[in-house]
Amino acid sequence: MNRYMLILWGGDARIAKMSPDQIQDHMKHWTTWMDGLAKQGVLDGGEPLGSEARLVKGAKKPVTDGPYTEAKEAVTGYVILKAESMDKACEITKGCPLFEIEGTVEVRPIRAM
Repeated sequence: MNRYMLILWGGDARIAKMSPDQIQDHMKHWTTWMDGLAKQGVLDGGEPLGSEARLVKGAKKPVTDGPYTEAKEAVTGYVILKAESMDKACEITKGCPLFEIEGTVEVRPIRAM
């Protein structure tokens, strides 16, 4: 079985406009989806990410605040799946609640070291 990382982009701007009841309802969709993945035996991890970020890059490795992106372009979380193929991972992804709030899911294979 191969492993895939679902990189979750966006959604925060839409959530910021929701009422507490709407947020709670949306979070129930996440719980249902993640529980379903676990029961299918395809969930291998995943968490939401905070909005604060720092960048460390280049030969001198300076630490800077950032990245500065629009909320719709920010990485907001990740999920790791086990699937037989990229096509199967993409099919599983179609149930992701992030699509309800206009988010994007990037599916990437995890290569063995």
